[in-house]
Amino acid sequence: MYADLTILSLFVFLYSILAGRLERTPLSGPILFATVGLVLGPLGLDVLTLKVDAELLRLLAELTLALVLFTDAANADLRVLGRSFRIPERLLLIGLPLTILLGFGVGLLVFHDLGLLEVAILASALAPTDAALGKAVVTNEAVPAEIREGLNLESGLNDGICVPVFLTFLTLAVDADVAGSHLELALGLVAEEIGIGLAVGIGLTLVGTRVLRICEKRGWVTKTWRQLPVVGLSMGCFAAAQWLGGSGFIAAFSGGLLFGFLEKDLKHPLLLAAEGTGDTLALITWVSFGAGVVGQVIGYLSWPVLVYSIASLTLIRIVPVLLSLQGQPLRPSGKLFIGWFGPRGLASVVFGVMVLSADLPGGETLVVTVACTILLSILLHGLSANPLIGRIGRKAGR
Repeated sequence: MYADLTILSLFVFLYSILAGRLERTPLSGPILFATVGLVLGPLGLDVLTLKVDAELLRLLAELTLALVLFTDAANADLRVLGRSFRIPERLLLIGLPLTILLGFGVGLLVFHDLGLLEVAILASALAPTDAALGKAVVTNEAVPAEIREGLNLESGLNDGICVPVFLTFLTLAVDADVAGSHLELALGLVAEEIGIGLAVGIGLTLVGTRVLRICEKRGWVTKTWRQLPVVGLSMGCFAAAQWLGGSGFIAAFSGGLLFGFLEKDLKHPLLLAAEGTGDTLALITWVSFGAGVVGQVIGYLSWPVLVYSIASLTLIRIVPVLLSLQGQPLRPSGKLFIGWFGPRGLASVVFGVMVLSADLPGGETLVVTVACTILLSILLHGLSANPLIGRIGRKAGR
C-alpha cells in the first residue's frame, strides 16, 4: 500500500509542477495518466500494484465526474449559452437519441452473439460524452464560444440523461419479469432521475450559496477553509441525488450552473481549489484505469470489439451530430469539430462497472468494448485536441 502511495504521490507532484509545459504538447493529461498506469502496472514494470476493485473504481470515477461537472458548469458563460442554446438543445434532444439508435444498429451488425438488450446496453453506455476528457476543448478560448459552451452543456447533461435509459435496458436484461412494462419503467426512471437530480442540485445550491454569503460577510470563512466549500457542495449535490434515487450527475451540473450564476463576481477564487481537486482525482482515476483495466482488456481484444470502438468514436457520434445541427449557423468545420469531440470517459467507466457487476451472459464483451472505446478516445481525442483547436481558432480569427 505504501509503495503505491509513494508512486502516486510523487507522480502527482511531478505532473503538478510540469503541467504548464506538458499541456502545450500533443500528449494530454489522460494519455499520460493511463500510460503511466499501464507501464508501472502488472502488464509493465509491475511496481504499481493498485488493488482497485470494480466498486472502488466506479466510486472514484463518479466523484471525479461530479466535481468536474460542477466546476465546468460554474465556469460556463451563460450569456453566450443564452445566445446559442439551440446547439446543445439539438445535440441533446436529437443527436443523443440518434446516437443510441445508430449505436444499436451498428452493434447488431457487428456483434452476432449479443442479444437485443445487450446491444442496447452497449449503445447507451457509450452515448454520453465526457466533460473531464473534453476539458482541454471547453476551456480553451481559441475555440469559438458557442462551440465551447455547447459542448460543455451537452457533456454536462447527456450522462445524466443516459443514466435512466441505461438502467432501463440493464434492468430488463437482468429481470425478464419487467419486460412487459418496459415503456412505463423507462418513463418512470427518466422522470425520477432527472426530476430529483434537478431538485437536489438547485435546492442544495440555493441554500449552500446563501449560507456561504452570510458566513463570508461575517468573516467566518478563513483563507484555509475557503478552498473547500465548492468541493463539499458539489459532492453533496451528487451524493444526495444518488441517495434519493435521482441522477447525481444532473444534480452536480445544474448546481454548478446555478452557483456560477449566483456567485458570478466571486466564483473564480472559490472554484480554483475545486478544479485542482477534480484534476487530481482524474489523474488517480486514469492511472488506476491504466494499471487495473487496460492490461486486462488487451488480452480480450477482437476485431468486432475494435470495429465497434472505432465506429463509436466516428460514425456513431459524427453522423447524429451533423443531422441534429442541420440549419444551425455554424460552418461545416465547426459542426465536424463538435462531432469529433465527443470523448468517452468517466460516465462510460461507471456504466461498464455496472455491467460487470450485473453478470450478464455477454457482459465480458460489453465491458471489453467499453474499455477499448475509452482507451481509443483517450488516445485519439488527446492527440488531436491541440492541432484541431489551433485550426478552428485560425478559421475563427482567434
